[in-house]
Amino acid sequence: MSALLQVENLFAAYERADVLEDVSLSVERGSITCLLGSNGSGKTTLIRSILGLTPPRRGRVLFEGADITSWPTHRIVERGISCIPEGRKVFPRLTVLENLRLGAYLERGPEVIAKRLDRVFAVFPQLDDRRAQLAGTMSGGEQAMVSIGRGMMSAAKLLLVDEPSLGLSPLLVKENFAVIRRINEQGTTVFLVEQNVHQTLSIAQRGYVLSKGRVAVQGSAQELLENDRVRQAYFGQGAPR
Repeated sequence: MSALLQVENLFAAYERADVLEDVSLSVERGSITCLLGSNGSGKTTLIRSILGLTPPRRGRVLFEGADITSWPTHRIVERGISCIPEGRKVFPRLTVLENLRLGAYLERGPEVIAKRLDRVFAVFPQLDDRRAQLAGTMSGGEQAMVSIGRGMMSAAKLLLVDEPSLGLSPLLVKENFAVIRRINEQGTTVFLVEQNVHQTLSIAQRGYVLSKGRVAVQGSAQELLENDRVRQAYFGQGAPR
């Protein structure tokens, strides 16, 4: 595998306060790579920097070998990076179908869009039955399906998934992670940003732990599970191996 995304020595700040300090990581093509960290660790700022929403103060972001650090967000999306944001953000006054179609706004071919819709409905048959329902009237779990489905509609090379477990029941969290694994198996590289360590490391190949704006630990999923610093931070001092 080769690196699809590389973040090199990234510093990002809001006003004068650095949020990210010298962050470097890579996402291998075809992989699920995860970024773990507690609230306030800088995870969302890193996503915003990759997408061009919070331009870094120093460092650079490479995608497919091209330096995209100073690119506007729409060019980054056109290049092949898509994001499923945290909190199941849907357009509540639009129907399920309208929400999904927005994910393919760069695609003009109706046949291509129809094929992408079929792919989404194969993963989420419930949405096929509710095409005309307003997204704002759906349950939290159903809105999560819409959000993930909209991300799938872009046919992105790299899918950034931000906190897919946020606010969902354990059963829905398990289902969502199974969907993310399936999307990856169909050929999409995934960068998964999460706090749910067990579920995340069960599907990721490699990961990074962000703490106070810095990469504190990195390694394979198994190495992170066995790392004492990770175990103490997330499972407590006496957590069993």
